[in-house]
Amino acid sequence: METTNDITSLTYEEARDELIAIVAKLEAGSATLDESLGLWERGESLAARCQEILDGARERIVAAHDPADAGIVAVVDTDKDDA
Repeated sequence: METTNDITSLTYEEARDELIAIVAKLEAGSATLDESLGLWERGESLAARCQEILDGARERIVAAHDPADAGIVAVVDTDKDDA
């Protein structure tokens, strides 16, 4: 099993796949208590890595998004009196 430092180098897909495998092991119930705690901690770190990558992707999408494409139009008040 990789160390916590290795988690930061994982792609989203790698972290997700390892997390899925950990969940399957925990659900099988065949691990000892100590093994289960280690798997749980690793799973928490993997889930955080997945969220970090998803947040980064969201930021990239928002940064690349052109507000003009959102269909937002300005409302101009043309009923003003020039007095």
